[in-house]
Amino acid sequence: MESLQNQSRVPPVFILTGIPGLEAGSAWITVLFCSMYAVAILGNGVVLLVVAKDHSLHKPMYLFLSMLAGSELGISLSSVPTVLSVFLFDAREIGMDACLAQMFFIHCFSIMDSGVLWAMALDRFVAIYNPLQYGTILTNSRIAMMGLGLAVRSIVLMTPLPVLLRGLPFCRPNILTHPYCLHSNLIRLPCADITVNSRCGLFVVLSSFGLDSLFIVLSYVMILRTVLSMASKEGRLRALNTCVSHLCAVVVYYIPMIGVSMAHRFGKHAPPLLHALMANIYLLVPPVLNPVIYSMKTKEIRKALGKFFSLKSFL
Repeated sequence: MESLQNQSRVPPVFILTGIPGLEAGSAWITVLFCSMYAVAILGNGVVLLVVAKDHSLHKPMYLFLSMLAGSELGISLSSVPTVLSVFLFDAREIGMDACLAQMFFIHCFSIMDSGVLWAMALDRFVAIYNPLQYGTILTNSRIAMMGLGLAVRSIVLMTPLPVLLRGLPFCRPNILTHPYCLHSNLIRLPCADITVNSRCGLFVVLSSFGLDSLFIVLSYVMILRTVLSMASKEGRLRALNTCVSHLCAVVVYYIPMIGVSMAHRFGKHAPPLLHALMANIYLLVPPVLNPVIYSMKTKEIRKALGKFFSLKSFL
């Protein structure tokens, strides 16, 4: 009993894990991860910079896109230090405070990502349902307030989770299944009752991802009703075409998130490789693909990128 108390007083050290079973190809995996992080950070950084510099893009759709790029940039920057330390330097230890801080920022930006996707669905509904009043309904000040509200929601929802985990004793082998810290992984390690932590985590998921996905579905139900009421087939196709990029972003975000949640909740006996791959897909694929999707599907973004890079070439 005394040794357990002494152990619980010492801040634990967690062991990060790379890709189990693929250690033989670690050099190729390192190149792949470095390349994907470079694409994610540069892609989202360029989108942010282009929207900020080009005044023709200071419109609701592109302001929401810059918020999405900012949150995905935050996810990448929050996870990249430990991922690269594991794959480049085989440095696998992380202290409790650093681990909880990383968990907080990764989940905060993930919740922000989900909220921005819902705001973008609302933007598409307003643009299709009432295009003449689009600019007066979604003014820059209202968009700024929405962004601030989403950021505050993320911080408020996430703050209790690291605080609750910080008060629990850790006396098992503290081996994580990812090269970064996630709440769904950390909550399995304490040697104490985690009922409050589990319920709090479920509340966070339902009040963020759950509500956001419900609002996205409702937005698209209303969009479909509006589109089907249009007399012109050409008008219906044009309206639906404006939603393609956003729908791709929703699919790219929610499918990996659902996959990693299912793997943690129902895949207790699944091979560690499955958990590692699902978690890395969840954190890496959306930040990598979304700048590509919007650059390919949005003519205004392509033009702004062309002007941005042509200007840079002359400097």
